[in-house]
Amino acid sequence: MVRRANRRLGGLLLLTATAPTVEAIVVVSLGFVAAEGLAPQTAAVWPYDTYHDLRWLFVYHNSWPAFLIWFAALVAARGAFHTVLVMLAWPEGVPRPPGRWLLRRNLGLAVLVAFLIAPWALTSVAASVVALSWVLLASLLPMFLLAPFLQRAAVVGPWWRGLPSISLVGWSLLNFVVLTLAGALCWSVPGWWAVPVATTAGVVNGLLWNRTIRSALLAPSTRWTRVPATPIATLAALAVPLIIPVLVDRVPGKDLRTEAVVLDRPLPPEVEHAVIVLAGYGSAYGGEQPPDDRAERFSYRGLGPDGQPRPYRPTDTSISVADSVRLLDEQVTRLHQRTGRQVALIGESEGAMVARTYLQSEPHPSVDTLVMFSPLINAGRAYYPPPGQNHGWGVVTGWQLRIVFGLMRLVGGPQTTPDEPFIRSLIDNAPFYRNQLMCPVPGIRIVAFIPTTTAAEAPPGDYTDIPVFQMPGVHGGLLDRGLVQDRLIAFLSGEPVHHQLDEYGLLQRLGAAWQAPPLAIAANPAWAEFRQPDPAFTGQVCLPTR
Repeated sequence: MVRRANRRLGGLLLLTATAPTVEAIVVVSLGFVAAEGLAPQTAAVWPYDTYHDLRWLFVYHNSWPAFLIWFAALVAARGAFHTVLVMLAWPEGVPRPPGRWLLRRNLGLAVLVAFLIAPWALTSVAASVVALSWVLLASLLPMFLLAPFLQRAAVVGPWWRGLPSISLVGWSLLNFVVLTLAGALCWSVPGWWAVPVATTAGVVNGLLWNRTIRSALLAPSTRWTRVPATPIATLAALAVPLIIPVLVDRVPGKDLRTEAVVLDRPLPPEVEHAVIVLAGYGSAYGGEQPPDDRAERFSYRGLGPDGQPRPYRPTDTSISVADSVRLLDEQVTRLHQRTGRQVALIGESEGAMVARTYLQSEPHPSVDTLVMFSPLINAGRAYYPPPGQNHGWGVVTGWQLRIVFGLMRLVGGPQTTPDEPFIRSLIDNAPFYRNQLMCPVPGIRIVAFIPTTTAAEAPPGDYTDIPVFQMPGVHGGLLDRGLVQDRLIAFLSGEPVHHQLDEYGLLQRLGAAWQAPPLAIAANPAWAEFRQPDPAFTGQVCLPTR
């Protein structure tokens, strides 16, 4: 009996090691460095393996038939693969149902889990478009919540009732930690060394399959045994994307915006520039005049007849980057004529994207300084065509995102759409934002103030070729007003500003395992006019265009 159990365990470990090894060999041979850390999830315990599959599918399909065929194939393959793993992991001495019963159960569950996990895989793709850490967090927390409930579904009869056991919750937590660390290690080792790391992670996944199945069978739920706990947990998971923005807004310093630091007091005399502050997405402006006439607030509605920036509402910030660039050029010209000074641009989030794009097109010669707060680093890593097109990479993903965001708006969620002009600007001009956003511009002094949460937004590897000031904080928020204001004034006065945190690179690698794989720039005909090197394959930014 012991020998048979050892053989079954050996077969289990062989299968769970083979799948990530094969994926690692493929991505390494392609030089797809941004996807190397995803390979360990190929043989993970439910639902992380399905999450892995759907993220690849949502990014890499270019038609409705292709999506449906691949979706059916992935679901069938997962159901069959799990059946074999469950049979090999089944503990000795416990009666096992017939193989046909297990196959039917696992095929049915593969379909169910795919539908349960699809919204969070979609949210992960959305996070790769807008490069916001809270969106990535909103895609990951529901997975973490549902995992211990779903990991018993393959073997327990009424699996939707009762709370999972403490041991099952513990193994689920360990599974998450293993996948996070394995992904980080894959990105930390050079080249082909990612393959043995993925293989080792596969072996650990096999051990986790063994322990998870044993826990589900030998330590069944003893709490709330008649309560439909899994449906309740699923409903709770659906509420997470609505709760995350509220929690983020309550982070200390979140309300301390860049415009408040710059525009609520006169500029010191050592700052010789006139200044335009570009606030971020969802901001509003009531027409208040700064105390210093050298400073202005950029208006997403342009200038009034008197040459002053117009008040605007949060909905006005959804205009395209191209329209914002045109309005910025008019405002720069007017401010320079009025003050006779060189102009410094200070942009936050969307404002940083607008200012940097402006400098890439035809900037006014009076602009010689750019400060970016919380720029959307490596935005546009996925694609979906506009609503009028029924083909192209991510076509089904685009329609599913429209449905999901529409439902979120109905229940009081973020009042945004996946096709707003600003979002489409990030998607349509993605090669520039992925390769050139954080690059020097001749004749322009640039610095970027980067909050630590950005580490979860930027894939591992090189992401900047300009000075950065990394600081504790969340996207769009400043935790230390005094520090930021001192460094900002120092930079505007001509001093170099640069500060990097030792833990930033580690946080990049730890968070990247849960990002969606980026769409290759060369694969997308919609990006054909942009001849940009692809950081997803080079691991670098700011490489010269071909």
